[in-house]
Amino acid sequence: MDKTKFGKRFQGKVAIVTASTQGIGFSIAERLGLEGASVVVSSRKQKNVDEAVQNLKARGIEVLGVVCHVSNAQDRKNLIDKTLQEYGKIDVIVSNAAANPSVDAILQTKESVLDKLWEINVKASILLLKDAALHLSKGSSVVFISSVSAFQPPAAMAMYGVTKTALLGLTKALADELAPDTRVNCVAPGFVPTHFAEFITSNKAVRETIEQKTLLNRLGTTEDMAAATAFLASDDASYITGETLVVAGGMPSRL
Repeated sequence: MDKTKFGKRFQGKVAIVTASTQGIGFSIAERLGLEGASVVVSSRKQKNVDEAVQNLKARGIEVLGVVCHVSNAQDRKNLIDKTLQEYGKIDVIVSNAAANPSVDAILQTKESVLDKLWEINVKASILLLKDAALHLSKGSSVVFISSVSAFQPPAAMAMYGVTKTALLGLTKALADELAPDTRVNCVAPGFVPTHFAEFITSNKAVRETIEQKTLLNRLGTTEDMAAATAFLASDDASYITGETLVVAGGMPSRL
């Protein structure tokens, strides 16, 4: 990302981004940081956190790195506590952590896998906000990262898609619950070639099929998702809450 081309919509703001040491999460943290935010990045491995912090600092971004497995209660509490110790407030939370451990049909999926999908993709977002809610600034913003698969879960990732559908409902419900002081919105990315989506995007034939399903004839980039997230988190979207922005190159989602 070219630092010079962005405004400073997040000057003086503090933003937490979960699962933010690579892929979409890292690009979101980078974008918010380049626009002036102090960013708190996290993921499960210390090594990844250290690398991300180093990369962001090299871009001139004020950053704190915290190890956080989002399904671990102590880790979540620690993420909030360390943010408050370092910066004294929270203005933006981007809930990006997700797992997709199965390509089985829903009725063939093991119960332990169903539990993991629910735990990481939905429940952890709720519990993180439960810890953070009392500390959110007036005018703060929450953004969930869902998926275009939320609208029509594809066979190979059906249960993952269903958990992402749940985030659309959670966005509506929490927008109501946290109003008027905190806005809650959602980004639904299309297919983006990241490590997380490698099993889809690294197969040339599959990749070309997906590209043809978009109106723009390309996959999304992590920067595309970061731009959309930054918009919803910023004051430019100050009259938008409870909404999902689909960023999928025109792939079918809804009317």
